[in-house]
Amino acid sequence: MQSKLLLLGNNCIHTFNYFQLVKDYFDEILLLTDKSGGACEGLPLKVLDYSPNPYKMLKACRETKRIIKTYKPTIIHGQQINKALFFAVWANKSFKIPMVATAWGSDVLVIPKQNIVYRKIVNYVLRNVPYLTSDSKYMAEQMEQIAGRKLDIAIANFGINLPKLTICKQDVVYSNRLHEKLYRIDAIIIAFSRFLKNNPHWKLVIAGTGSETENLKQLVKTLSVENNVKFVGWLNQEQNFYYYSIAKYWVSIPESDATAISLFEAMAMESIPVVSDLPANREWIVCGENGFIVDDTDADFLSKIVGVNVETFVPKNKEIVLKNATKKANKAKFLAVYDKILNKQ
Repeated sequence: MQSKLLLLGNNCIHTFNYFQLVKDYFDEILLLTDKSGGACEGLPLKVLDYSPNPYKMLKACRETKRIIKTYKPTIIHGQQINKALFFAVWANKSFKIPMVATAWGSDVLVIPKQNIVYRKIVNYVLRNVPYLTSDSKYMAEQMEQIAGRKLDIAIANFGINLPKLTICKQDVVYSNRLHEKLYRIDAIIIAFSRFLKNNPHWKLVIAGTGSETENLKQLVKTLSVENNVKFVGWLNQEQNFYYYSIAKYWVSIPESDATAISLFEAMAMESIPVVSDLPANREWIVCGENGFIVDDTDADFLSKIVGVNVETFVPKNKEIVLKNATKKANKAKFLAVYDKILNKQ
């Protein structure tokens, strides 16, 4: 019997990477996504519009049911617990295809706390999808809290490829999270401007884009640190890893986060992580042993960190990456979930 995966996910690099991670396990994969082109261009996909319009949502829900009926998937897997997965769970009631749901972060850690309707959506998915995955123990605990019961949750992330790049460290601090208020790139810039007073030769490289990009550039001008701060925009994988390879420190201090793949990338490239004090970060970073945890993002935290002996940090981080963060290691974890499902049929 042919094995088929119906994969639901936003058209973004994470969904594309997951498709590539598991494609050899199935005879066929069809992606249901929110738009054409983008990172998933070239993959076998169908586009459904789940925008907040009652007519469009009803149409998308009916189309989801039709696709399940005609495609006849062996497994349905939703990447991110959102409206698309909610309607897929509802549509699948008629077919009872085994389902998997992967939580990404804000879908569990942020939005349900801001919106009671969305919390009910997440609760419904968690209580009706028997197989779940999370990239951190902390997020798994939050999933159980929302569901109000114990859940079967595998801990797995999308993993990284270990690049073959020469490590050539410079006096560089690297930031590559999205330019949204959640990620507090402005706090990084302010801390760096204070750090510069006694370390005028250092550089801050800011990758990524977002709704706050222009405000961040204006902040750099206001603080008169244009000569030391470089905005490099959205980078491909090779460019991104180049900056990891030259950066002595990688800084990521969002208000809320699950386990960021960029954390593992920095660790693999010998860039010392400087992260916000969040439960998911504490699963991987012990402050002063393999990275630094910032408990006050308004403080001059870079000045306190730079100069600390970090010689032992690198081997510890590489060991963590090899055991927990490679694509090979995490592919095995996801495939184990599929094996568990198929062995029960």
